[in-house]
Amino acid sequence: MTTPATRGGPQGPGLLQAVADAFRVPDLRQRILFTLAMLVVFRFVAHVPVPGVDREALAGLFRTNQLLGMLDLFSGGALRNLSVAAMGVYPYITASIVLQLLVPVIPALRALSKEGGEWGRQRLNQITHWMTVPIAMLQAYGQLLVLQQAGVLYGVGLGGGADPLATTAMVLSMTAGTMFLVWLGELITERGIGNGVSLIIFAGIVANLPEIVGQGFVERQNPSGLLLLALIGLAILALIVLFTEAQRRIPVQYGRTVFRGGIIRRAAGTSYIPMRVNSAGMIPLIFAFSLLLLPATVAQYFDTGGDAFGSRLAATVVRIFDSTHWFYWVMLFILVVLFTFFYTMVLFSQMNLAENLQKSGGFIPGIRPGKPTEEYLSRVIVRITWGGALFLGFVAVLPYLATLITDVRAVQLSSTALLIVVGVALDTLRQLEAQLLMRHYEGFIR
Repeated sequence: MTTPATRGGPQGPGLLQAVADAFRVPDLRQRILFTLAMLVVFRFVAHVPVPGVDREALAGLFRTNQLLGMLDLFSGGALRNLSVAAMGVYPYITASIVLQLLVPVIPALRALSKEGGEWGRQRLNQITHWMTVPIAMLQAYGQLLVLQQAGVLYGVGLGGGADPLATTAMVLSMTAGTMFLVWLGELITERGIGNGVSLIIFAGIVANLPEIVGQGFVERQNPSGLLLLALIGLAILALIVLFTEAQRRIPVQYGRTVFRGGIIRRAAGTSYIPMRVNSAGMIPLIFAFSLLLLPATVAQYFDTGGDAFGSRLAATVVRIFDSTHWFYWVMLFILVVLFTFFYTMVLFSQMNLAENLQKSGGFIPGIRPGKPTEEYLSRVIVRITWGGALFLGFVAVLPYLATLITDVRAVQLSSTALLIVVGVALDTLRQLEAQLLMRHYEGFIR
């Protein structure tokens, strides 16, 4: 297993020199400036509010609802403002995840993925965009419904006697905001540096850093706990980098025919299959958080505050699935581990590594091609995924553990946010390094 520590990591002076080198190259400088300009546009859109909102009531709701505060972290404050970009690009991510799960099940989609080539990839991307629109409209309506029940919307009803024109305008404006951000992300991917959609999420999270630092100063009455929380944050950040980069290299040999001196000879080449310890990324966390929201959300509609059995059962469900209850975090850990294995195996089955190796004339030393290679790779991916699954489970429950240890509310120490920030930063640095190495400059990562 290799990690950044074994390969060498970014160095301070080298990093600064690489930044200077990147801005000396005209086309690379243009890409970087274009990326920054699109992120500035995103931040402007995040402050364009939808009409008919009681701002004071909305701010009070976010102060008392930890879940909304966590969702607002990923939207970069757009949800707190109930902006047209309040949903961010998450409907698009949801559509992408759903399509990935449907590809192995639906033969037509599987054929597009395996045999369609570039046209098939573009077709799948188009289907993802089509799926994003209804998902965004449903999510926008759901958010408005929750806020209307909390009493922060005025002039717009979502129940009986509703103003359909105003409601439709709000839903369509939020959906249009999501699709606009997706378009910005694709422009960044095409003309800028890095993955555009990921960078938009990254920018939304980083935009909340000043507020998180400000919340830390509120806890000045507990300086030792605040210092310990900062140390825990740095340690988990290093751990995330370690597990994000960690991989198991499977040696692969290729037999090839060469013509040398008028004689046909057999020559062998060696390469590696890098199998990541954390192949699933942040997706298991999103699955787990989404699933844990469902019981409490449904139970709230049956909690009438009476003495009936159904009402008392609903109140119990709401209580134990609250983020302040230990049962919530135990279930979160278990679900993250299960979803990590599930999503990793889905991705692994779609790659068809054994079949592709056999077609290209490659083989793993000591393993017969075909079915034995597939079984061997399956055993390896299951074993290394245990490390990734337990790591993701630990990172998921870290806010609760940090709160118990430091006696400081650590909701802002979001595991998913840290994973996104680290993953996007490393991916962007790799792409920028590749651009620099093409021009014979020293990159960020040695």
